[in-house]
Amino acid sequence: MNVRTNRAQVVSARGRRAAVAGALLAGALAASPAHAGTSEQARRIYERIAGVPPTAAELASMVSTLSGCGGSCAPGAQQLVTAAQTATSAASFYNVTLKNMVIPWTNRDQTVFAPFNDYAATVIGMVRDDVPFNTALSADILYVVNGVSPAPSNSSNAHYATAEANGVDLSTALKASSQSAVYGTPTAATAGLLTTYGAESAFFINGTNRAMFRFTMINHFCHDMETLMDTTRPTDRIRQDVARSPGGDSRVFLNNCVGCHSGMDPMAQAFAYYNFNGMVVGPGTNTGTMQYTSGQVQPKYLINSYNFTYGFVTPDDSWSNRWRAGVNTSLGWDSALPGYGSGAKSLGQELESSDAFAQCQVVKVFTAVCFRAPNSSTDQQTVTNLKTSFKSGGYRLKQVFQQAAAACPGQ
Repeated sequence: MNVRTNRAQVVSARGRRAAVAGALLAGALAASPAHAGTSEQARRIYERIAGVPPTAAELASMVSTLSGCGGSCAPGAQQLVTAAQTATSAASFYNVTLKNMVIPWTNRDQTVFAPFNDYAATVIGMVRDDVPFNTALSADILYVVNGVSPAPSNSSNAHYATAEANGVDLSTALKASSQSAVYGTPTAATAGLLTTYGAESAFFINGTNRAMFRFTMINHFCHDMETLMDTTRPTDRIRQDVARSPGGDSRVFLNNCVGCHSGMDPMAQAFAYYNFNGMVVGPGTNTGTMQYTSGQVQPKYLINSYNFTYGFVTPDDSWSNRWRAGVNTSLGWDSALPGYGSGAKSLGQELESSDAFAQCQVVKVFTAVCFRAPNSSTDQQTVTNLKTSFKSGGYRLKQVFQQAAAACPGQ
């Protein structure tokens, strides 16, 4: 009897505490506003872009900009976009937010803990200077760090590693240059981020250069190869090293391998003259030298020829986009371009001119700033609007950060 009485008392006490807690929570919710005030919105925007709280002066300036909204601004309001410009001017936006977003693009492990490199420096510099991002995969562009020794080199990442070790402020120290001037790469062989030391040391080392194509899809199309498979494309450009009967079963090739290689191999042929002669040191850290052999196909393109001797033998760096037909027409290829060419630069132009490229950049920024993937119908419409503005506004990625932050200012 005593045990039952005690249990009843405990249950009753728990019920009273739950009721009190519920009443307090209901009162708190009733007392809170439906939308965050301008001060809260300004702070939220700044912290999401810059990664740190604003100073009192910065917060006051942003609140003044938002004052015309009357208590709080509706998501996407122009006042929010204008206020966000204060955050994209902060040093920590470049030194932390952008750097942490880009570093995983530069290594196969997709880790943020890889060394700072020229790939990341060039993205950060392009964003800071409002360089059109639809040149990111084709331009003769490179950002170096002022006042840092040793100088940039096509055989070492020491220049950028030293800048990181010294805590250089990337918002002011980066200087625009070119790969042809710094690395001696022929201008026609430069392809923006694809031909930086960071990219080549990660994706041209060993292998067959297909990694460069795959990680370009991951980093700049937001697709891995499995989501791009199309078994309806012609197989005539698939190289000899791909077995046509893996494990003795040709169905594996026809139903799986073809899906990736029929599209990838004709486009990855654009990299036939490139190689990174080096060794893997650790995650995101390789040592060696970039190589470009104009007119001469790298031996790696001809390895394992006995896997299928009747397969395609790479004669040069000409490429063709077989995805302009089939299911991957949905990637939105530019009809003003021919869909074929020679070398990495023209392939880069093909990729960066697609609708999928613009969509991917916007999705990455939205996710980084709003701390969620754009899964809801409202968020997807926001991404569509951001993409339209991105393309019509000169492909300025900094503007996308401002507009994305304005789209999720807090409610």
